Amino acid sequence: MNPNYEYWLSYEGLDADTRRELESIAEDADEIEARFAVPMRFGTAGLRSVMAAGISRMNVYTVAQTTQALANLVCRHGGQTRGVAIAYDSRNNSMRFAETAAEVLAGNGVKVYIYESLRPTPCLSFAILQLGCLAGINITASHNPKEYNGYKVYWEDGAQLPPDHADEVSRETAGIDIFTGVRRLSFSEGCDKGLIVRIGEAMDEAFLRAVLDCRTDPEILSKYGDAVGIVYTPLHGTGYRLVPEVLKRAGVTNLRVVESQRRPDGDFPTVAVPNPENKACFAEAIDLVLRDGADCDLIIGTDPDADRVGVVVKDANGLFVPLSGNELGALLVDYIIQARRRKGTLPENACAVKSIVSSELFTAICNKNGVTPVNVLTGFKYIGEKIAEYEKTGQYTFLFGYEESYGFLSAGYVRDKDAVAGSLLISEMAAYYKSIGTTLYGAIHALYKEYGYYGEAVLNVQVGGVDPMAEMNRRMTALRGELFDSIAECRVLRVRDYLRRTVFDLVTGATSETDLPESDVLYFELEDGTNVIVRPSGTEPKIKVYILAKGKDEQTLEAKRAAYAAFMNAQFQDEKHS
Repeated sequence: MNPNYEYWLSYEGLDADTRRELESIAEDADEIEARFAVPMRFGTAGLRSVMAAGISRMNVYTVAQTTQALANLVCRHGGQTRGVAIAYDSRNNSMRFAETAAEVLAGNGVKVYIYESLRPTPCLSFAILQLGCLAGINITASHNPKEYNGYKVYWEDGAQLPPDHADEVSRETAGIDIFTGVRRLSFSEGCDKGLIVRIGEAMDEAFLRAVLDCRTDPEILSKYGDAVGIVYTPLHGTGYRLVPEVLKRAGVTNLRVVESQRRPDGDFPTVAVPNPENKACFAEAIDLVLRDGADCDLIIGTDPDADRVGVVVKDANGLFVPLSGNELGALLVDYIIQARRRKGTLPENACAVKSIVSSELFTAICNKNGVTPVNVLTGFKYIGEKIAEYEKTGQYTFLFGYEESYGFLSAGYVRDKDAVAGSLLISEMAAYYKSIGTTLYGAIHALYKEYGYYGEAVLNVQVGGVDPMAEMNRRMTALRGELFDSIAECRVLRVRDYLRRTVFDLVTGATSETDLPESDVLYFELEDGTNVIVRPSGTEPKIKVYILAKGKDEQTLEAKRAAYAAFMNAQFQDEKHS
């Protein structure tokens, strides 16, 4: 019998529901092994797993143990009075996990500011900066299926925890007994002692004012807010209140919310996976438009914690099509640059930031318009770090940052992606293009005509086993042992290995150093201008492969994407069966 499983069952303080759950799997050795062989690993994105009893699952005990480790870190930095802000999303158990974290922090004498009800992720980052907190906790599993929940930790800069502090929390957690090593104060007692303080409406008002300040041209929506038809779906998540409110305040009057998806619900009853990257999430919204027959220029969807925003628009034939995160990133950076230029507010030292796995169309737009493009590692905290750095040094003025996974930000009021502001900016942009007689679909194709056709494919290689993190590390190590010199018959010119911080030139044999921090990423630069990037996911048990291609036309682009995707799929299939 697994000793961790036996220890849980032997603990007299175990709650009755958890005990019954564990007793129900007593004869299932595989399930016990899956839950108790290896604990969740705390990375820079925190914790994320299926909700269930066990050391590898999200539950009140793993949340409390991790929070004790965080409390120790906060106390070592003298942050007891500065405190920790806490937010949570619409997932099942999110409020329970948030209150558990608050109780542990209060039990360690740490001041807690907790939102009175569910809020978008950017609201947490905003509260940290507004209140001067040392850290923050957000209970969310973003766009994962309903069985999941997660625990993200933020630091005083409003961005997710830096790697050195994440390592500290990870090491600290390993040394804490999950039951007896946690100090805790009841929620009601924490409130009575003033250690736990609820925040809400006043913080929302300050946040909404900051979001409205993100508008590039406020007159657009005040003039054309009644002309552009918008449908919005919060996908049963936290955007249900603040997204419609900010659009209304900006001047959008022709807005409809999808009623079947308006109510927050952790079961996400109308979607298989609440991810606005998937067109299937927009089925209810599209049905609404087709049923009502009303004019609709734009359908917006936000994920459960409202940090990612996706859109669906009509193509040249009037059919609904999604815009990719890279297409939205290109459209937004181009719109912001051009709008600022029209208004005379484009700084001479303007910069825009993207992750290394995002499209080079963004880079081409920046270069042509005299804006400095900056690349960072995957993870919005790296964009947040650049905002803080440039605010301090004055080297650049930050205009816009994005990740291909539908994360956007255009100001430093938060240091994480913000779907509330993203929805506002996209609506403003759609209204502008409608005012000049075109659409977002027409605008992206105008960019392709000007810069060439850019497109991507993303492969998700699922990784199983008792310890998927170890398996992902093994696969990445194997890939490093046999680097490709060609991919789909196209020569590889350079390989950037961000884990070793090296750039190897396959043509000259020279090796140089990368200009980014250490990260488990392999980046292949091909002779035809395509880039292929491989990295393990930081939040899910899978390896992600990004294919960033460019073609002279749509047919050439599609042929490249198909060829490179087939090659990379074959490599991982061969590796799986070797």
